[in-house]
Amino acid sequence: MAKYVFVTGGVVSGLGKGITASSLALLLKSRGYKVFMQKFDPYINVDPGTMSPFQHGEVYVTADGSETDLDLGHYERFIDEELNYTSNITTGKVYSSVLEKERRGDYLGATVQIVPHITNEIKNKVYEAGITSNADIVITEIGGTIGDIESQSFIEALRQIRNEKGKENTFFVHATLVPFIYGSDELKTKPTQHSVIELRGMGIQPDMIVTRSPIVLDDNLKKKIALYCSIPKENIIDSVDVKNIYQIPINYYEQGADEIILKQFGMKVPKANLKEWEKLIDVTDHLEKEIEIALVGKYVELHDAYLSVAESLRHAGYKYHTKVNINWIDSEDLEKDADLSKIFKNTKGIIVPGGFGERGIEGMIKAITYARENNIPYLGICLGMQLAVIEFARHVCGINEANSTEFNSVCPEPIIDLMSDQKNIINMGGTLRLGNYDCKIKKGTLAYDDYKKENIKERHRHRYEFNNKYKDILEKHGMVFSGINEASNLVEIVELPKHKHFIGCQFHPEFKSRPTKCHPLFDSFIKNSLK
Repeated sequence: MAKYVFVTGGVVSGLGKGITASSLALLLKSRGYKVFMQKFDPYINVDPGTMSPFQHGEVYVTADGSETDLDLGHYERFIDEELNYTSNITTGKVYSSVLEKERRGDYLGATVQIVPHITNEIKNKVYEAGITSNADIVITEIGGTIGDIESQSFIEALRQIRNEKGKENTFFVHATLVPFIYGSDELKTKPTQHSVIELRGMGIQPDMIVTRSPIVLDDNLKKKIALYCSIPKENIIDSVDVKNIYQIPINYYEQGADEIILKQFGMKVPKANLKEWEKLIDVTDHLEKEIEIALVGKYVELHDAYLSVAESLRHAGYKYHTKVNINWIDSEDLEKDADLSKIFKNTKGIIVPGGFGERGIEGMIKAITYARENNIPYLGICLGMQLAVIEFARHVCGINEANSTEFNSVCPEPIIDLMSDQKNIINMGGTLRLGNYDCKIKKGTLAYDDYKKENIKERHRHRYEFNNKYKDILEKHGMVFSGINEASNLVEIVELPKHKHFIGCQFHPEFKSRPTKCHPLFDSFIKNSLK
């Protein structure tokens, strides 16, 4: 039977609950245990798939095609495990399931209420994760802040789980803020005390408190928190601000955070193997070179909209002991009379990531033209691949009205068109081409040199595809279609072999990159950009 760790947050949002949960998972995995992770989000959207990137940041996609919160990206990057549909549960998903059961008559005429029906559904989602993953330990992060009305049903469900499973099978971690007051120059524990009071008022006594602060708490402050929060002093874990995010798991390890959890569970405490992680920290602390990569997108005002892309670029940089500096360029700015030679003056590589809608499209195409004509390494992801094909069709093949039906539904030259199985879809949520699909790579291509194998699987999130009617003319002018999904005859990868490095992929390679194992396409892009 799986053991369950729940991570809650208090005082303010943005304390780093996701990093705390990921760090604990990494440590437990380093001791040989199988770990699985979950995120409970209190919003009523069924999933973040239809939410604006400006509000929510990127939508992370799992291998099984679930559209999830970006925190799942942190989870997968830290523990290098593939998560699935049980890993991101929202209030909307819970209520949808309960209402569907009510309509079917599953509740046999009962009055459907938050307790027990909604809380039972939440508990089922927790237990389902433990069963389907076959994990020793499931770590669940609760989104939001204790006291938020939206998350009360989740907290009540966790209280019931503790009551059902006992303290020997459940562990509560509460992350709080210990602010530093300038003037008096002291740390204040009162916000933590009140946050724990709020949590205890909902029936949950934390087993560990993780204190976010700019400096380490002294012994007297920890004694004070221990006294007022009814917790052993050694179960108060410092989470100080760090320059290198990868240092956080080691900081927790040195304070014995994972040992405390295992001891409460009555589980053995094998020796941790953190050599690979410690090597990563050493590399990231001693980067020898720097490089500027231009990221041209339409959501650059919120960098979290491209979180996995930015992380993947950095991962590839680590391999070459290089700090990747991202020049965030709003594609709409390029649509004006912009001097591209000035904007890209220090740029060694250009990347155009995914996105939806026509805003800023022509600016992205300008950037692609600049990369192609000036032999600057280029990587196009999803939309970035589609626009690379449109740009090539317009400016090399002479198909002046080449476009996508996403931007112009009646365009005369639909180089990119709606997939046939998408044409009658009404509901937008969860209906894209999502998750892992096969791709066969042509030997002797840049893509084959990158992957070093013919058959790969990559994660997708899109609705439009390359129109195969235009394949012959683009091939005649030098574009190579190096990756194909044979089952649907869909183009997955395109490239220009005469260029220093020019490649576009319909899938999202950023979802499979890890800090200790960069993705082949990002690896090749940074390697060639450094040249």
